[in-house]
Order: sequence, then structure tokens, then C-alpha cells
Amino acid sequence: MLSVGTRKVIAIGASTGGVEALEQVLTKFPTTVPPIVLVIHMPPGFTKLFAARLNKSLKIAVKEAQQEDYLLPGQVLVAPAGKHMKIVNLNGKLAVDCFLGEKVHHVIPSVDVLFESVAKNLQKDAIGVLLTGMGADGARGLLTMRNNGAATIGQDKETSAIYGMPKVAKELGAVDYELPLDQIGNKILSLV
Repeated sequence: MLSVGTRKVIAIGASTGGVEALEQVLTKFPTTVPPIVLVIHMPPGFTKLFAARLNKSLKIAVKEAQQEDYLLPGQVLVAPAGKHMKIVNLNGKLAVDCFLGEKVHHVIPSVDVLFESVAKNLQKDAIGVLLTGMGADGARGLLTMRNNGAATIGQDKETSAIYGMPKVAKELGAVDYELPLDQIGNKILSLV
């Protein structure tokens, strides 16, 4: 379990084209990578299958998040479709709160909800990554993370299936590093 304030946490958001993008980023990570929390826009039922498939193909552990799961090094927690996910302090340890709520940017889970909670709880001890996707979800949350001291990464236009979410984040001034997809995993590792 990760004590509050002890290590970095990586927060990633993706939508359209995100499955392939996430596989390419996550495949770079060793089992010693800091905890990863992830929102991808998918219909209910699909996030569990997605997490299970990644868990079989990657070195790191991947699971659909459940209420009060603790953040662990070498593990990815995927927000369950149909619920928002945020980071909380649970008995001095970092955990997730998965909850029903109103749609944000017409989606649930929302990347913004996750990123805002990461900014609040981790400040500079976080890395925010916004990958391909339609719309603006995650852009404001990434800006909040950056304003609170986190390093932020956005996928570039050329390698995005849909250059929507990372484009809005860039326009808001939320992106420290705009990179092609094949460089994002290594950049994350260099920042941790």
C-alpha cells in the first residue's frame, strides 16, 4: 500500500483510440513502476474485460478498480465503466473511491474527476497523461494537476486517432510535454 506522500502516482486518461494507445504506453513499464490510475471511456462491462486482457499481456498487474482498492506499485487500476473514480486518503494510504454520479462532459467515468482528485491529493507527486480521444474530458483536470506541480504529458496530433482531448489540454496550457505515442512510456519512466 502506498502511504500518502511517499511516491509518485501516474494518472492516465483516454477515449477514442485509447485501447491501442494504452497498450503501447503500458507495455514499457516494469513491475517497479509507481501506481497507475486510469480512465478510459468504455460502455459498462467492457472495462473489466479490457483490464483482464491487459493483465494477461503486460508485466504489470491490471485490474478494474473496486471501492477502496489501495494504490500499489506495479499495478494499474482501471475506473469501472458507469462509475467515476477518484483518489482518496484512506487511513493514511492512497486508495480509490468508485462512485455513481452525474455525467461530466457527457461521460462516466470522467478523466477530469480522476485528475482533479489526483491534483488535490498528490500535487507534485503525480504525472498526468492525456491520450487520444474526442471532446474535452481531462483537459481541465490536467491543467489543475499542472498548476499543482504535477508533470503533464499530452499525445501529439500526428499519433492520436482523435486529437480532441489532448488538443484542448494543450490549448489551455495544461501540457508540459506533447509527445508522439511511442515516446510517452519512456518519458513517464524518466519522470518517476
